[in-house]
Amino acid sequence: MRHYGHVSPAVRKRLFHKEPCDFHAGSRADLLSAALGATLYSPATRPRLADDVLKLARRGVVSMVLCLEDSIHDAEVEGAEINLVRQFEKLAEQGAETPLLFIRVREPEQIPDLVQRLGPAVRLLSGFVLPKFTEERGTPFLEALVDAESVSGHKLYAMPVLESPELLHLETRTATLTGIATTVDKYRDRVLALRLGVTDFCSAYGLRRSPDMTAYDVRIVAGVIADVVNVLGRADGTGFTITGPVWEYFRLQERMFKPQLRRSPFLEGSAEELRTTLIEHDMDGLLSEIALDRANGLLGKTCIHPSHVPPVHALSVVSHEEFSDAQDILRPERDGGGVLRSAYTNKMNEARPHRAWAERTLLRAEVFGVAREDIGFVDLLTAGIPR
Repeated sequence: MRHYGHVSPAVRKRLFHKEPCDFHAGSRADLLSAALGATLYSPATRPRLADDVLKLARRGVVSMVLCLEDSIHDAEVEGAEINLVRQFEKLAEQGAETPLLFIRVREPEQIPDLVQRLGPAVRLLSGFVLPKFTEERGTPFLEALVDAESVSGHKLYAMPVLESPELLHLETRTATLTGIATTVDKYRDRVLALRLGVTDFCSAYGLRRSPDMTAYDVRIVAGVIADVVNVLGRADGTGFTITGPVWEYFRLQERMFKPQLRRSPFLEGSAEELRTTLIEHDMDGLLSEIALDRANGLLGKTCIHPSHVPPVHALSVVSHEEFSDAQDILRPERDGGGVLRSAYTNKMNEARPHRAWAERTLLRAEVFGVAREDIGFVDLLTAGIPR
């Protein structure tokens, strides 16, 4: 699979200076973690789940979580497990390419049980999403995953969700973060990415952000995100990919504040109608939050609606200017440090301080591609929206 693989080769050639690479479930872990992009959640109760998965793959979705936890009622779990096994078997029979598929479980015991029940269809499973992860609660999940992998002989990744009240509360945050860091480091080769459960953070204080506001406008949430990145997102080799929080809105809401999308990029691209549609569906808030995710060290995003996927992916493509800067910074002759003017003559690139940023940028360029010099976000978004 590849990002923008659902658009024609001719369109990709027009958009990209360097096209997104191909990858698959067996690709190296750092590539997969960067490639997750917009990870779309779906309840495991859906009766046509296999058909949905294949349809979404054709529309550009490359990673999905099939949920047995908060998205379904407690009384539905047993039926959802049965449905999930049946839908995996159906996908295996069809033999079509699927996104990276993960199952969000409730209890550690579900991991070996589901792996055993999936049988040969387990080859379509990339791993499990582990809820409300702390050192105490997370360790049994990871042990169960390792045991299930050993029995099945199939590589399985974990994506812990950081969403517990202990992580939110100030008096327990440091100890909780330290415990999480110790646990995920012990199982580093199993942990593909860490996911932020901002909805649960808000729930602990009876909060819910409006479509006019991003997670970063809710100060108590922004503080937790900053601390999680501080401890778990470092660029010194100890960090992990941390994905952005879910955006909850996808229909027209009454607006209190002015739209956040400037007109000029859309006028330049003759796409004023697209701008209007994005605003009407509260996507301007989503776009703002994606940009803030990137600025705060997060990559990828949890999504609950297919319409959120194209904006996440369009804003993940590396611009020609970013690519040029990253290449300049990483030139072998710059190992000794120093400062140079960017090829775009609009900034100074410092070889040592900007090195980690450049390395991350080139990894993102590998999976999402590099836009041509005259291609902007509007062009990428327009091309990425399925027709």
